[in-house]
Amino acid sequence: MDESIAKFYEAEGLSAKLVSTATGIAILISCLGLFGLAAYTPQTRTKEIGIRKVLGASLSGIVALLSKDFLRLVLLATIIAWPLACWGANKWLEGFAYQIDISPWLFMGSGLVTLFIALLTVSYQSMKAALANPVNSLRSE
Repeated sequence: MDESIAKFYEAEGLSAKLVSTATGIAILISCLGLFGLAAYTPQTRTKEIGIRKVLGASLSGIVALLSKDFLRLVLLATIIAWPLACWGANKWLEGFAYQIDISPWLFMGSGLVTLFIALLTVSYQSMKAALANPVNSLRSE
């Protein structure tokens, strides 16, 4: 009996490994894209960052300026993904004999983790741009 039940859940175990691997690859690719975009944005705004630093902008103010646009986009993507994920999870759970309800805290937690990963990805480039010497950025062009 145990062996027959184990065979039923063998496919679920394989699909869980596949989904975990695909999720990891998707997160890695999205973080690389976000990192590249975060590296490009300060280069296009070097004069603005230099002028803000000369006029007395704080390090946290410049980092917040560069990070808020990215975080807004990640938040928008998370809000769009929540209903789709809820629908997909409910469809998947319909195939089981014992069904459970999905807690909204699960989606809020995943949204916070997503925002945290995006903030870590963008903050490195933002800090690098904020710590650069404003004289070099204003003199370069």
